[in-house]
Amino acid sequence: MQNNMRVERAIKNITQAELAYRIGVSRQTINTIESNKYVPSTILALKIARVFEKKVEEIFILVEGD
Repeated sequence: MQNNMRVERAIKNITQAELAYRIGVSRQTINTIESNKYVPSTILALKIARVFEKKVEEIFILVEGD
């Protein structure tokens, strides 16, 4: 799974730490998600989408073979 969280953060002008605070996780968690090293839970993905005011599928992209 890929994501465009970095782009969305840039649009909203928020840091990884700010996003982490808003959804209740560590900055390291945001970093690992953005680096595609960790796939977030459904609940976490929904919280991220809410911050960005987007649908989950606008932020997270399922890649064939995943």
